[in-house]
Amino acid sequence: MNTASTLRLLALAALWGASFLFMRIGAPAFGPAWLMEARVGLAALFLAGIALALRRPLRLRERRAHYLVLGFFNSALPFLLYGFAARTLPASLLSVLNATAPIWGAVIGALWTRTALSPRTLVGLALGISGVALLVGLDTAVLHPGAALSVLACLGATCCYGIASVYARTAPRAQGVDPFSNTHGSMWAATLLLVPALPFFPAPAPAAPGALAAVLALGVLCTAVAYLLYFRLIADIGATRSLTVTFLIPVFGMLFGHLFLGEPLGWHTAAGAALVLAGTALVTGFSPAGLLARKETAHG
Repeated sequence: MNTASTLRLLALAALWGASFLFMRIGAPAFGPAWLMEARVGLAALFLAGIALALRRPLRLRERRAHYLVLGFFNSALPFLLYGFAARTLPASLLSVLNATAPIWGAVIGALWTRTALSPRTLVGLALGISGVALLVGLDTAVLHPGAALSVLACLGATCCYGIASVYARTAPRAQGVDPFSNTHGSMWAATLLLVPALPFFPAPAPAAPGALAAVLALGVLCTAVAYLLYFRLIADIGATRSLTVTFLIPVFGMLFGHLFLGEPLGWHTAAGAALVLAGTALVTGFSPAGLLARKETAHG
């Protein structure tokens, strides 16, 4: 991986890690539905401007059903669940729980294709569950009213990501759609899908400048710009090596939560995060040595 790709990977991890910080700031002020409606709406508008400049049509007539499915499972529902959880849980815990998404993807993929999980995947699944149990069992944040439900909401969100990844890999209607169109179309779909949820949540009162800035950063930087970086990484280094961002996001999420929100980082936070990430590495087959070997082979 060259220097430019390494910097893009770090920037992407920092942006997605910061998203949990911004959700933690914005959710109490706006509520989950209004916050996430603003997030996907801003991202959709930003990507629409880029699509217009690049002359990249959405082809809604033939792809609208695909965008709706992807927008529901990859954005609308998981974002809403994260917005609900962010009112209670610290950013550090949110970012660590997010790392379970690849584990859900492996389990759902095995169920979908009716194939048995490998021993390596089963060990990874056990490690991931142990990490979540350690975090939930020892983190004082889960003692707050509603925290247990928020943890379940986070796991539900990562389950949605797993469903979306399996759908994108296997559904016939998802094949042949480029990543930029997938994100642009799914953001507009998510914007529409979240509208029916808005009446069930109180309209937000005028918010402080900090909360408004968090919403803007969440929509433009952590969603639209982050996805553009992700697409560039996939093009430059491939999808497998781009998955290493999964292991960096909790690092930034915990760091930002500690620095800007004063969230405590105990030994159980580090231990739980390590177990979750180790489990994710086993499930995804991630191996730094393997990536290095492929790199050396490619340049040999």
